[in-house]
Amino acid sequence: MTIKAVVFDAYGTLYDIQSVAAITDEAFPGYGEIITQIWRLKQLEYTWLRSLMQRYEDFSIITRESLAYTLRCLGLKNDPGVFERIMGKYAHLDLYPDAKATLAAMKGRKLAILSNGSTDMLNSLVGNTGLDRILDATISVDSKQIFKPAPDAYTLIESNLGVTPADVLFVSSNPFDACGAKAFGLKVAWIERVTPEAMAEACQKNDLIAPLTMFRALRMQMDQLGLEPDYRVDGLSALVEILSSMPS
Repeated sequence: MTIKAVVFDAYGTLYDIQSVAAITDEAFPGYGEIITQIWRLKQLEYTWLRSLMQRYEDFSIITRESLAYTLRCLGLKNDPGVFERIMGKYAHLDLYPDAKATLAAMKGRKLAILSNGSTDMLNSLVGNTGLDRILDATISVDSKQIFKPAPDAYTLIESNLGVTPADVLFVSSNPFDACGAKAFGLKVAWIERVTPEAMAEACQKNDLIAPLTMFRALRMQMDQLGLEPDYRVDGLSALVEILSSMPS
């Protein structure tokens, strides 16, 4: 098996989406966690709805629309200054601790991001976190005007990197994305950040299900679509060992 390119999802895979909670809780004390989870749930839902309706708007607009929805449904004041401060965090999301070291250890293969993020959002984020010096390409679905997991989105890998699907390892922590990439024909490594056992323990320890626990149940467990990833790993660093046995 030859792997010539490793392509990563951005949000939730290289970048910790939950890191927005620090600023949402600062803006709305006591509401930070529930804002963060509803915001992300609606953000993903809007990508799928807009793809199905063929009414594309880029990810920055969808992110704004889903944040506005979240504040409205929670009865929180939508102050323009606070809104922009929260939105600004998307240009400064935290990298997962093992992200840079993992990418540095993969020299010799083409490295890229394929993301639903808009071109401007991704370029800002990648530049602000220094990944622009490591990656060969940062690919947005903007040019196809359809979001993952639509097959057309994954065609951007070959058209941008010149590598056939059979020679690509696609990495995502998002189950919908892992399934979409697998259905398209890519080799897939899914980062299982939360195991079913951890989910069960979290539910048993609490009388009420916390927003983060519900989010993990809905968006971080592998979907039952008859599509299994080639590899399940618990973090980015585990990919280095997998690739060490494969020619580039």
